[in-house]
Amino acid sequence: MTDATNSNPLAHDDVAAAARLREAGDRIRNELRKVIIGQDRVVDELLIALFAGGHCILEGVPGLAKTLMISTLARSLSLSFSRIQFTPDLMPSDITGTEVIQEDRATGTRAFKFLRGPVFANVVLADEINRTPPKTQAALLESMQERQVTVGGQRHALEAPFFVLATQNPIEQEGTYPLPEAQQDRFMFKIYVGYPSYEEEMRIAEVTSAEIEEARDSIPAVLSREDVLTMQATVRRVPAARPVVAHALDLVRRTRPRRQSADPQDGPAAPELIERMVAWGAGPRAVQFLLQAARARAVLHGRHHVSVDDVRAVAAPVLRHRVVTNFSAEAEGYTTDRIIAELLEQTPPYESGLTQDGRLQKVLGS
Repeated sequence: MTDATNSNPLAHDDVAAAARLREAGDRIRNELRKVIIGQDRVVDELLIALFAGGHCILEGVPGLAKTLMISTLARSLSLSFSRIQFTPDLMPSDITGTEVIQEDRATGTRAFKFLRGPVFANVVLADEINRTPPKTQAALLESMQERQVTVGGQRHALEAPFFVLATQNPIEQEGTYPLPEAQQDRFMFKIYVGYPSYEEEMRIAEVTSAEIEEARDSIPAVLSREDVLTMQATVRRVPAARPVVAHALDLVRRTRPRRQSADPQDGPAAPELIERMVAWGAGPRAVQFLLQAARARAVLHGRHHVSVDDVRAVAAPVLRHRVVTNFSAEAEGYTTDRIIAELLEQTPPYESGLTQDGRLQKVLGS
């Protein structure tokens, strides 16, 4: 038997880059704590998504410092930042940009010139994305998927890294256009931003807005754009042993009711909870995002391989917007997070090819 952690180790240069990434992650957290009180889990998940190269939806009530957190993160990474306030009258060209006629005074000739929109930034905050019609939402989602904007038949590439953070307000749902599940699937994470604890809110009450602005303006750039790109490339090369991949795959496949499977006997069966509570399970993109996020989490925790714990730690933000519950779940008070938590309990690692002591099973040919 072979230890999963010794499979395909990182090259020497990647090990050094991974060490720099972990150090940078610690420094970024420390800098953000000067401005943001609490929300450590949210910051950790944002860093994982950033270094994994994925987009995020943040859901939380107003006043939880979502915009401040994101703009401060962009400042600490020396990345360009833009905020788009989504409203019902926002047009696609307000996001992507538009062509205008420009006259050359010397020759008198006229030509179209493309004026870039706010989507041309490294970090884009799509504030209240569910308050704009589907046509405008689709303009942003196309940019996320293709990393480019097409206007007047011309393609305009978006500068890497490109990181979209869309916010949604869980209250005041009148006059909104919720993102369909198929479009939410393009986001790696859905992050819940909750209320602070009593002690954290006491500290928030004691600090003044002037002190926060002063702290934000003094945030140094921890990483350059080139550093972020190098570290994202390093994360993609972090090895994941076959049993770890199998566990991620099992988690995703077990979110699907048996009636959705082409062959119900192929792979692990969905638990009875899933059969009763879930209308649709997660698709193949969820497996890719689980492993991609797990790689980034492993490096941020100082490891050069992906563990089952990494996969399980990012399961909730990856799966919560990909599992569609039915009426039975609503009637019995089951949220997607509760379903995912019970699914994790019912899917121990050793069922995916690991024995209980963390060693590979020979049945997988390792």
